[in-house]
Amino acid sequence: MKLFEYMGKELFAKYGIRVPRGRVVASAEEAAAAAAELGPPVVLKAQVLVGGRGKAGAVRFADSAAEAGTAAAEMLGREIKGCRVERVLIEEKLRIDRELYLSVAVDGGARRPILLASAHGGVDIEEVPEDRLVRYHVDPSVGVLPYVAREVTRRLGLSGNVAREVQRIIPAMYRIFCEKDAELVEINPLVVCGEEVLAADAKVTVDDEALFRQKDLPYVEERTAVERRAHELGLSYVELDGNISVMANGAGMTMATLDLIQAYGGRPANFLDAGGGTGEEATAQALELLLATGPRAIFINIFGGITRCDDVARAFVRVKESREIPVPVVIRLVGTNEEQALAILRAAGIEAFRNMEEAARKAVELAGGEG
Repeated sequence: MKLFEYMGKELFAKYGIRVPRGRVVASAEEAAAAAAELGPPVVLKAQVLVGGRGKAGAVRFADSAAEAGTAAAEMLGREIKGCRVERVLIEEKLRIDRELYLSVAVDGGARRPILLASAHGGVDIEEVPEDRLVRYHVDPSVGVLPYVAREVTRRLGLSGNVAREVQRIIPAMYRIFCEKDAELVEINPLVVCGEEVLAADAKVTVDDEALFRQKDLPYVEERTAVERRAHELGLSYVELDGNISVMANGAGMTMATLDLIQAYGGRPANFLDAGGGTGEEATAQALELLLATGPRAIFINIFGGITRCDDVARAFVRVKESREIPVPVVIRLVGTNEEQALAILRAAGIEAFRNMEEAARKAVELAGGEG
């Protein structure tokens, strides 16, 4: 679960990490009042769980309360990379002398936390040359000892009060990481303003499986309405930005299906892994879910193992007989009870594919290619 920036900063403040003065608003009037209270100039940041806000026009500056109100009105209700802006964070504008980067994350390969630091913050960390990154794998049984923080600041070229502040922030971030069951705690940028050091941004991602013991954290619903419905049905579903709806069984099969659609010039509308052992009822519900999203075409790609092809065929015929299906549907069935499934579909006037590539190409053709 990702926390909004303002939530992450509230968490930082509790652990003694300094953040800019700010307020969260949900209207233009509140924005103007907040700007007047903070004292312009201010910065306005749309609160959405996506990166690249600056390039998307979701970070703006205002030199007066009226200007802040106008900017907030233009932000609120907008969609940034598919996420609707419902809140805006208004903060004092900082005088930035230097930008740093700090994070604590899970390193799956090393099976331990990794502390990552750079003297070049404010940019995508992937763009920073390897020789300008400081990496330190943390032994969970020991944690971040003072000498580690001192070594990090030395390698970043920091000194004086700035070095001492960063040495204080690093173990605080690690405490958040451990105590809040986080997968990522990131500050980018960590800004130096004279002798002060503040977290100008906050990214905190909490392990979903640990939310039951993080009762003091606000719950953030990241799923769309369709994704929530799919979750209720026990389906693995993620919305994408294409127009060909996909249903397959198994994550690997589903990913291969998405790749094939793209290889033939199409755009998948979703990832839907119906899973192994999905029966007739669950398959019918999955089809209804896809139809509700308004695709140009649907591609059903089943390699029957535990999932029986005849169950899928019966589910499709059942849905087809109960309602109008306004878009073309391409079906590929191979595996358990394949012949019975093909017979069921033929009896209903439906021809299915055995070859996955032929089926994918047909789905893209029926959807209108790249349109």
